[in-house]
Amino acid sequence: MIKVLFFGPVAERIGNSSLQVEHRPGIRLQDVRDELAVQYPQAFEIVCFVGLNNGHVRDMTLPLADNSEVAFMARFSGG
Repeated sequence: MIKVLFFGPVAERIGNSSLQVEHRPGIRLQDVRDELAVQYPQAFEIVCFVGLNNGHVRDMTLPLADNSEVAFMARFSGG
């Protein structure tokens, strides 16, 4: 399984802070994003940052291992 985490307004639009996605051979980060974006388009229209196993990533073609942890986040600001 791949654990998918959502933060801030992304989690609010999904209605949950995490989901599980079935791991399959050859699955890439982009595949997970695309599959979830079909189910939750309103959430993925604001995703700006992607994390993989506690690190920020930009390469969406990265293959995912079983038990990977993926995170999707929107822009954030503080004050």
